[in-house]
Amino acid sequence: MQDYVEQRAGGYYIAGTRIALESIVQAFKDGESPESILQSFPVAGPLVRVYGAIIFYLENQDKVEAYLRDQERLWAEVKLKETALPEALSIRLREARGGRRLPTGAQTNSLPHIRTRFA
Repeated sequence: MQDYVEQRAGGYYIAGTRIALESIVQAFKDGESPESILQSFPVAGPLVRVYGAIIFYLENQDKVEAYLRDQERLWAEVKLKETALPEALSIRLREARGGRRLPTGAQTNSLPHIRTRFA
């Protein structure tokens, strides 16, 4: 049987891609069909590989769920350690974007968060 999921760099990925298994799992848990997941992640194809990833999740649900909880814990730790931009840098960046002013009281000193599609 072909492996549709591989473990590397401490994470699970769709074999032969850089797509994290958690992206497929979250879509599946959200009720998306394998066909719909493939439309969202065409590089995950062919369709049999998406089905294989779902089967891997279902056959290893306890292990994958533990991994996902650990990833969420690590993400929460990173967010706690995140530092704010210095106010002077915030102003310079805002001016570089065309001088747009933020409304009074708007937060100007934090970085935008970049998350996966299941954020």
